[in-house]
Amino acid sequence: MAHFSVATLLDQAGPVIGPRITDLVPELIDFRRRVHQHPELSFQEHQTTDRIVERLTAEGLSPQRFEGTGCYVDIGQGSHSVALRADIDALPILEQTGLSFASERPGMMHACGHDIHQTVMLGVAIALHRLHEEHPLPRKVRVIFQPAEEQLPGGAVQVIAAGGLQGIPRAFALHCEPKVDVGKIGTRIGAITSASDTIKVHLTGHGGHTSRPHLTEDLIYAMSQIAINVPAVLSRRMDIRSGVLVAWGQIEAGVAPNAIPSEGFMAGTMRCLDAEAWYRAGEILDEVIEQVAAPYGVDVHVEHIRGVPPVVNTEHETTILENAARQELGEDAVVLVEQSMGGEDFAWMLQEVPGTMIRLGTRTPGGPTYDLHQGDYDPDERAIGYGVQVMATAALRSIRWDMAKLSAEQFRSVSNYS
Repeated sequence: MAHFSVATLLDQAGPVIGPRITDLVPELIDFRRRVHQHPELSFQEHQTTDRIVERLTAEGLSPQRFEGTGCYVDIGQGSHSVALRADIDALPILEQTGLSFASERPGMMHACGHDIHQTVMLGVAIALHRLHEEHPLPRKVRVIFQPAEEQLPGGAVQVIAAGGLQGIPRAFALHCEPKVDVGKIGTRIGAITSASDTIKVHLTGHGGHTSRPHLTEDLIYAMSQIAINVPAVLSRRMDIRSGVLVAWGQIEAGVAPNAIPSEGFMAGTMRCLDAEAWYRAGEILDEVIEQVAAPYGVDVHVEHIRGVPPVVNTEHETTILENAARQELGEDAVVLVEQSMGGEDFAWMLQEVPGTMIRLGTRTPGGPTYDLHQGDYDPDERAIGYGVQVMATAALRSIRWDMAKLSAEQFRSVSNYS
């Protein structure tokens, strides 16, 4: 009958988790600041993992390490109901916040909010464990602390290969959103992030003098045509509604204004909001680059690095998160967010199971709007407590859904037998 205590808890008016974590939030903020001071890059998160494991163990939990870095912990009993994922790696960015707890490692910073993510999920694990000791949870919640989200194709691939999602029916995640006020979450059904690939193009020719381009391969001109025409051709070969976008971020060639170079390099990204279109565009892209360059006689080598598919939020799982946010933070706590053309490796997990990623508001109302991956990113730390409330309550709602479904199936079974 344990599941009735979960249902009764969720049916009460007002927040369920908020009142239970009042004393925990200051500790979590201190934890986040220590993480922020000691950032670690992808697949180097050894101290970060140790810190998480030590705190979970001190709480009486039994975290399990992944090979290398990262870990996970299960709370509850029985089969699993949901996995909650947090990424833990930092970025190679010089911090410019001036905070008293700024990064002590030059050129490294938690500039994408992963320090917030892991702290929120640590709080969720602690809160659910304490609740489980009061009212045994009839289903397990797995909290995953995943390495290397910032290194394509992402640490999620290794987590999946290690069995991190085995037996898991759904997965939830959150990501800091500096455009949404603290105390609110942003959601969206369908694609919320983009697929993201890296394109590297190496070109070679004989080189020559700019007064005689007809006697050689005009490598610079060929590069300009690739830069302009490849995105244009893709826009005609692909359904425009799929959101395929090719943009170049690096073009290098030449050392003198009157010399046609013999080699050049250009690199960029291809992004797409539709998973099927992403696969098709990837097949077309290399062919289009070679066709555009062909009239100019240059040799072209395309290095197409597959990144991540789009994060596609399912309706049912998004509804669970939205209802959790409204219960904990109020009826106006949920806002619709725009699609992001950024990539996110949680997408690999949603290729395996249904789920959703929400945006956790980190902007101080009336304060500046920061951008992610920038050295001045300074999220409002109140987001930590709000994130714990929403994600822990969402886990409980997932459990209640599973138990209600089980009860309905048992009722049908008995009715059919009768």
